[in-house]
Amino acid sequence: MKTYSIVTVALLICISACQSSRKENKGVIQPEIVEQYRPVFHFTPGKNWINDPNGLVYYQGEYHLFYQYNPFGDTWGHMSWGHAVSENLIDWTHLPVALYEEDSIMIFSGSALVDQGNTSGLCGGEDCLMAIYTSHDHSQRKLQHQSIAYSNDQGRTWTKYGQNPVLDLGMRDFRDPKVFWHEENGYWVMVVSHPLEFKVQFYRSDDLKNWILMGEFGNRGDVSKIWECPDLLKVPVSGTDAFKWVLIISSGSQYEGFTGMQYFVGEFDGKTFVSDDDGRHPRWLDYGKDFYAAITYNNLPEGDPPVLIGWANNWAYANTLPTSPWRGMMAIPRELSLKEIHGDFTLIQKPIESLYRLAEDSDKKLFSNHIIKNDDRLLSDVNAGSFLLKIRFRNIDADTFGIEILKGEAGETVVGYDNSKKALYIDRTRSGKTAFHEEFASIEHAPLMLDDNTLELEVLVDQALVEVFAKEGSVVITDQVFPESGWDAMQLFAEGGETSMELLEAFIIR
Repeated sequence: MKTYSIVTVALLICISACQSSRKENKGVIQPEIVEQYRPVFHFTPGKNWINDPNGLVYYQGEYHLFYQYNPFGDTWGHMSWGHAVSENLIDWTHLPVALYEEDSIMIFSGSALVDQGNTSGLCGGEDCLMAIYTSHDHSQRKLQHQSIAYSNDQGRTWTKYGQNPVLDLGMRDFRDPKVFWHEENGYWVMVVSHPLEFKVQFYRSDDLKNWILMGEFGNRGDVSKIWECPDLLKVPVSGTDAFKWVLIISSGSQYEGFTGMQYFVGEFDGKTFVSDDDGRHPRWLDYGKDFYAAITYNNLPEGDPPVLIGWANNWAYANTLPTSPWRGMMAIPRELSLKEIHGDFTLIQKPIESLYRLAEDSDKKLFSNHIIKNDDRLLSDVNAGSFLLKIRFRNIDADTFGIEILKGEAGETVVGYDNSKKALYIDRTRSGKTAFHEEFASIEHAPLMLDDNTLELEVLVDQALVEVFAKEGSVVITDQVFPESGWDAMQLFAEGGETSMELLEAFIIR
């Protein structure tokens, strides 16, 4: 038996601790430190509260993710910008807090950009990273205004501009600036929200410090809740060289009392946005209850599709989720495009390509040409808490059919289709822990007409989050669930008729 000196033992302990610390620095948490509900391939902070994604920008080979963060606890408060970087939008390295609350000024939501050509005069070279955020004064003044900060070391340290704020209307509710370079007109554009008036305004600037109002858009679609976290971007039309402008708004949802997201498709001339339709009927970005405050990346490489990240949560119960030592996560990054369907341009969302590369390296199981039976046992040997499913149902005659996931003896989460309602759904009424909020146990529906009596689904499941993509990503449902320990089985079902499962690929992600 070997013997070690006290110094050697101490050194070994130190090395082990350092290795553990490095593992904790990754967004994909290593198995030995996974807490219950900690996702494997979705972003969470190491600890404490997060909400809106902020400052999404690609710079010098890194995707930056800033986010609303409470450095001191696991409920909302002390809003600052947390920070992480990634090379593939799946594996994340945590960095120190970028912008702290100080002097009664919280750092609310905003965006980040690359100041090419040093238009601000704040860069130490030809370019630098700039953050544009809402500075929320929670002293007696209770005002919101827009401020900037800059970084000359790839976002590792930040300096707040000495003459902040750069846009101040003296209002209590005026927030969430998204800023981008408008190539055609050669100036910066800011889209910013007036939440209580259900509108956004468009400002222009040559230097990111002086802003001029150009136009506004609002009072369309859903006005059941405040408008916030706007985004305005070009989105390519699939199969063409064309693009349209899409305005994304966080607002109410189809579920009374809950937050959600809507979008408008139209044109933007650098001054104002014109919607293609009258906006009487909201167009929902996601039909679940847990997708909010989503924004897209600035400065992506030429030819890359827009990439959207959203907060996978809902304000109705966000402060009471049964997770620890963190509370809150991000949905999977999604690539965006538009598709013309029956004369309307519909937003298409697809999980980021790097997720599929991760899936291909995982444990894969394949099933095909199976008639779904009562008490179906085809998947009885498949157990997983984090996985990607690709499923194709055909020859559909059943009233309802689908798959039960995260299943245990006393419950399950159901991803199904209701033929009478012509709707896709997630049923989380028996999904595990639901008592933390009286309205969490629920069923979320999305209208969906079948083509050729066939339904194709991609189902992403990651411990406590379910994201379902249907009809090429034109219909998406995102819901949180909190299964009891050991609930990791899955089972096909069909009721009131017969349905065949033509193909099922399961990628078990460890």
